[in-house]
Amino acid sequence: MADQDIENAVSAALDSAPDRNFRETVDLAVNLRDIDLDDPSNRIDESIVLPQGTGQETAIAVFAEGETALLAEEAADEVLDSDDLESLGDDDGDAKDLADRIDFFLAEESLMQDIGRYLGTVLGPRGKMPDPVAPDDDVVEVIERLRNSVQLRSGDRRTFHTRVGAEDMAAEEIADNVDVILRRLQADLEKGPQNLDAVYVKTTMGPAVEVV
Repeated sequence: MADQDIENAVSAALDSAPDRNFRETVDLAVNLRDIDLDDPSNRIDESIVLPQGTGQETAIAVFAEGETALLAEEAADEVLDSDDLESLGDDDGDAKDLADRIDFFLAEESLMQDIGRYLGTVLGPRGKMPDPVAPDDDVVEVIERLRNSVQLRSGDRRTFHTRVGAEDMAAEEIADNVDVILRRLQADLEKGPQNLDAVYVKTTMGPAVEVV
């Protein structure tokens, strides 16, 4: 169960959000301190499975062939083979469109080298290079896990954002997601909680409420 202070902050953010004619996401803004982000090894870059889900659709594409491709068809939004990969490498516009509409990519290990060659310049800067799928991995299970995942990525900036839910989720559910993210960050950062400056939660168009 999340800390009561986190749940109170989430409740305040939800209550203060103005009515909109669309379903807003709930986002977390994290500010870091006392950390050298010019050193890439200090940057945050990882995916986290949210215990209560993201509250939003998460688009997943899989580069695969054979049995893995057949299994992926059941769960992924798009499945692409080596021919598709080569075509994307020849069409920068199509490659960028794919990168923009897909949240996470997976790929059979055997295709990873070609993905780097054909799509590295498109997916790399966006932080969307595929996670490799080993021959003994259950691709459907991996896809379902990613559906409830978000990507934390600071780059070289001290402030970064990530999705933690949607406005129609319960405050307690969103708070659970926030709690998992903060615990992971505290475990990963060199000085733990001391590397976390102010943290805020807000809906897409609503005011920010300080969490910690």
